Amino acid sequence: MVRKFTALHLKKGVITLFVAASQLIFSQSTDTIREKTILPIHIYKKDFKEILPAQVLSGEQLERLNSQSVADALRYFSGVQIKDYGGMGGLKTVNIRSMGSQHVGVFYDGVQLGNVQNGIVDLGKFSLDDLESVSLYNGQKSDIFQPARDFGSSGSIYLQPKTPVFKGNQKTNLNVKLKLGSISLFNPSFRLEQKVSDKVSAAFSSEFVQSDGMYKYKYQKKNSDGSIANDTIARRYDSYIRAKRFETSLNGIINDGSWSVRGYGYISDRGIPTAVVRNDFGPKGQQMLDENYFVQASFRKKLFPKFETQVKAKFAYDYTRFLDTVNVGTTALPIDNSYVQRELYLSTSNMYSINKNWDVSASFDFQYNNLDASLRDFSYPVRYTSMLAFATTYQWKRFKFLGSVLGTFVHENVKMNAKSPDKTEWTPSAFLSYQPFASKELTVRAFYKRVFRMPTFNDLYYTMIGNTMLKPEYTSQYDIGFTYQKLYDHRIFKGIYVKVDGYYNEVEDKIVAVPTTNLFRWMMTNLGDVKIIGADINVQAEFDINTIKLKPLVSYTYQRAGDYTDKKESYYGDQIPYVPWHAVTFTMMADYRDWSFNYSFMYTGERYDAQLNNIRANYLQPWYTHDVSIQKKFNWHSHQIKAGFEVNNLLNQYYDVVRNYPMPGRNFKLIVSFTL
Repeated sequence: MVRKFTALHLKKGVITLFVAASQLIFSQSTDTIREKTILPIHIYKKDFKEILPAQVLSGEQLERLNSQSVADALRYFSGVQIKDYGGMGGLKTVNIRSMGSQHVGVFYDGVQLGNVQNGIVDLGKFSLDDLESVSLYNGQKSDIFQPARDFGSSGSIYLQPKTPVFKGNQKTNLNVKLKLGSISLFNPSFRLEQKVSDKVSAAFSSEFVQSDGMYKYKYQKKNSDGSIANDTIARRYDSYIRAKRFETSLNGIINDGSWSVRGYGYISDRGIPTAVVRNDFGPKGQQMLDENYFVQASFRKKLFPKFETQVKAKFAYDYTRFLDTVNVGTTALPIDNSYVQRELYLSTSNMYSINKNWDVSASFDFQYNNLDASLRDFSYPVRYTSMLAFATTYQWKRFKFLGSVLGTFVHENVKMNAKSPDKTEWTPSAFLSYQPFASKELTVRAFYKRVFRMPTFNDLYYTMIGNTMLKPEYTSQYDIGFTYQKLYDHRIFKGIYVKVDGYYNEVEDKIVAVPTTNLFRWMMTNLGDVKIIGADINVQAEFDINTIKLKPLVSYTYQRAGDYTDKKESYYGDQIPYVPWHAVTFTMMADYRDWSFNYSFMYTGERYDAQLNNIRANYLQPWYTHDVSIQKKFNWHSHQIKAGFEVNNLLNQYYDVVRNYPMPGRNFKLIVSFTL
């Protein structure tokens, strides 16, 4: 188990807005109309009432951002902190606007990925090769026609798999890709799409990833005052990975509707990189085996001119085995723990259009979860969750409104020990947007949202640590911002997109681990009060210089996230661990005929580590990376070959995202793909 060491919680601060900046191409999903505009901005066929724009990466953008996994791609979004424990096999989690990883909902093809054991989704397990787009929403989607569970997260990430598209009379699409790189990376994959009929298509994809995980890094030994005692160049072990992913889907179109069925599997054997805290740089022997499977289905149809319904269902099975049988000398006893999670999920959503400007919806979800573990005196918990959501959108001239209320009802059973009491919660949200001018270039918006998070099974039932009387965590979110977009009929300057948000978040009843009278026994309890003031700025432009197209993208994030739990504590009001005050990303994409070039710069400012006090000994210096890539397309008969070369961390900077978990230095990657 990973101990929840999060006595991190915040109160007020002072807002520091401004710094020009920001990023991300906002490109269309399958529900959008593709127009011949310079800037790819969302234009919806159905959901014309969108209030909050998402940050979106899609299509070739994902291929050009030097990203191996979903976690790597999310680094380019503003307001996001990624915790990366190093190497290919290290855990990678995401935190949106400092509210905690457990408050982030991750949705795959419209259905949430769950982990009732610890509430964290490891984004390092998901490849980008099979995805059409990655979207991030603060608050929630502006779409009210969605499952009840979609209303229940403080922030959401939507991973949209590719849907088969066939040109002309073509009935088969095949793409084969091979990635070779530093750290002994070997990563072949393929995707096969078949047109079964005019209304049915199928797809199958598979991928294999292998790396020995060994790379050089700089180890710094610090004095008690935080100064550097000495530097050592060492080699990182225990970050190997051997993983297989396979996925299959059927997609169909019916009159006024659609359906899909998807199966997914992921099997991995990987080393768990441990913290480098002493001069023992050799292998530690920790290992994790994963088997993750799920099958899900969705059905959507307009039954009447004003009434539309959709149904979603999912069954998931997750097996995890953690071993530490080699390093017995320091662990006293060998560890061999296994865990099995099962999830059954059913959802129905219904929307009715009262008139062209007013829609209402009602959604109901049911979810069953259980957890088995090879632990002594384990509780073997079972959770039944029902969720009921009511929502409405209304548009009056240039004013748009979305309101929703979510009811959550939780009941649990255990085979032994005490169980958590039943819980019933109602949480509201309200979103507003207004276009002050008829030109529609400027949109101002604001939202409020209240969310609660159920304690995980680890929080409640982990042997000798769990506390069945824990309260849920609550977040209150306030946001105000504007969006400006304009296209120009200029010889060089073609358009600009600007998105600015200022926000205040509060996390109440934060769940933290505290020691009891016995320092070898900790207990989960509600202690925390975290308050966050922040600003996100995103800027995107496009230039056309002769035959060269340039797309600069910049994002900037400021956050003051303080722990305001107890005025008596010395760390009262200090910045919470691993949240930088400032973070910037800059990307320049350039296209010339069949050549593509990409440069990315990423800067994360000063932070403090997982210790509570903001003192010099806990200080973490800023880190930055430069990444470059180049691609070339070749046409061979009617087929396309694409070759690319990437250099990550160009200046070979040694840095830690999480203290004592060193990241790789300069590394290379060669990518070749063939499309039939």
